[in-house]
Amino acid sequence: MLIRYFHPPTTDDGHLRCCEHSRVGMRKDLMPRTLDGQITMEKTPSYFVTREAPARISAMSKDTKLIVVVRDPVTRAISDYTQTLSKRPDIPTFESLTFKNRTTGLIDTSWSAIQIGIYAKHLEHWLRHFPLGQMLFVSGERLISDPAGELGRVQDFLGLKRIITDKHFYFNKTKGFPCLKKAEGSSKPHCLGKTKGRTHPEIDREVVQRLREFYRPFNLKFYQMTGHDFGWD
Repeated sequence: MLIRYFHPPTTDDGHLRCCEHSRVGMRKDLMPRTLDGQITMEKTPSYFVTREAPARISAMSKDTKLIVVVRDPVTRAISDYTQTLSKRPDIPTFESLTFKNRTTGLIDTSWSAIQIGIYAKHLEHWLRHFPLGQMLFVSGERLISDPAGELGRVQDFLGLKRIITDKHFYFNKTKGFPCLKKAEGSSKPHCLGKTKGRTHPEIDREVVQRLREFYRPFNLKFYQMTGHDFGWD
């Protein structure tokens, strides 16, 4: 079984250009041909939270298997902010962006860093077009603590023999992430790039607690919808 990874042309905001077109045929033309015995994989982070994506992908191929990596939405929001802060040091504080009204504790769900983590809301759109059995939800936390185990689930989901095991990884204490001992086609180890593993800013504990309270019902609904408890509460 040969896996071919396809990185498509994207717009500045990370959307796959093929999903900007109105005709399904134009989207298919951008995908490489897949022969018998091959799996073609394509990654666009914004798919899961783009309202139009489920219908468009379903129109292109109803048999598509979908893999979604999720992590604690509070940690994800802080990580999102940290990424933006590295590019725009003059942005407001995380605390000020989190609330519409801090006095009342009203969360600003229009801020993308917050909105993306409401996974149950996004999943509802996908379930209108794809059965749950065609989706695999990968734990971002377990990708760090047990990369081989989580990738074992991915290999099973794709109908592949479990080739990737613990022996392929080592933990990089500096980055705080596991690394591949030897990348394909290279004699050197491969770790995540410099944009990953940044130190997060110190966030007010009360703000973090308020966010946990905000996300809790959405997390519980997401657990019920997927049949998997990710342990974020």
